[in-house]
Amino acid sequence: MLILVSGLFLFFGVHSIRLFADGWRARQIERIGAMPWKGIYSVVSIIGFGLIIWGFGLARSTPIILWVPPTWTRHLTAGLMLISFLLLVATYVPGNRIKAIIGHPMLLAVKVWAAAHLLANGTLADTILFGAFLIWSITNFAVSRRRDRLSGVIYPVIGIWRDLMVICIGLIAFVLFAHFGHVWLIGVNPFG
Repeated sequence: MLILVSGLFLFFGVHSIRLFADGWRARQIERIGAMPWKGIYSVVSIIGFGLIIWGFGLARSTPIILWVPPTWTRHLTAGLMLISFLLLVATYVPGNRIKAIIGHPMLLAVKVWAAAHLLANGTLADTILFGAFLIWSITNFAVSRRRDRLSGVIYPVIGIWRDLMVICIGLIAFVLFAHFGHVWLIGVNPFG
């Protein structure tokens, strides 16, 4: 469990610098340059993410069961994951209405993903992993929305076809990941 927690600290530590120490971050970028900063950020993120994967895998081999989720939570999780995929795609399709309204759909996608997985999984490792992502995404979403309001950031809407693009790509990505990717990457069939 220590490896999982260490990975979470590294990963969220580097991903939270802008939230809690934006002035320090700006000074470091000015001092060493944007590219070296991004390099350090990337290396620390990758190490943290690797430790999360390794630590979670180790914890799954000897799970500590906190609760046994009822069967219906799998169906609720599937519905929430569809929403999460739509939000994730909205992050990358410029000019869509979801991004214009929400501002930071990826952070909301992470919130929904984490909450959905907390519902459907009852081990200590699941609770630590998904709980950490949920807390971080809630905090980051609130800070980012506030920063946008203070800066007067507006996300434009280009047209309805961008919204349709989000829906189509999101649905396809959800179906492909739910039926193939989740088993291949995670080793768990969400519908099996």
